[in-house]
Amino acid sequence: LILGEGRGFEIAQGRLGPGRIHHCMRLIGMAQRSLELMSQRASERSPFGRTLDTYSSIRQEIAHSRCEIEQTRLLVLSAADKMDKVGNKEAKDLIAMIKIIAPNMALKVIDRAIQIMGGKGVCGDTPLAHFYASARTLRLADGPDEVHLSQLGKNTIKKYAQI
Repeated sequence: LILGEGRGFEIAQGRLGPGRIHHCMRLIGMAQRSLELMSQRASERSPFGRTLDTYSSIRQEIAHSRCEIEQTRLLVLSAADKMDKVGNKEAKDLIAMIKIIAPNMALKVIDRAIQIMGGKGVCGDTPLAHFYASARTLRLADGPDEVHLSQLGKNTIKKYAQI
């Protein structure tokens, strides 16, 4: 027995926060690798006589991706720090935020990478198609966005309505 008889649910609940941190870290890693692949492809591919990286729209897509990855990385770090310092219960809103933000960010970045890669982005030559399927699955793994958005909204209203 771990912790004691009849305490299985308590153990499972205690692992939800750290599990979500782990999922979000994996999503950040997938997005980071996608950013690297799209940047490499943009500097190599010359479809109309000049490389993709010379187009402002491509640079903007890459810049947006980098910003979104860093924002998510910092939010996940903040959630992990709060969990360490005050526990999962006090960090529940930040945990909900990362569950909403990380999969959506990863899907956007991976999709941009696929678009820049063209057909190569959806074949087995790159991990992008696998990343996309994994990120989409993780978006549902701990409950759909609507559940987390609803609870976060409820908690936020409660917090600020009392001021």
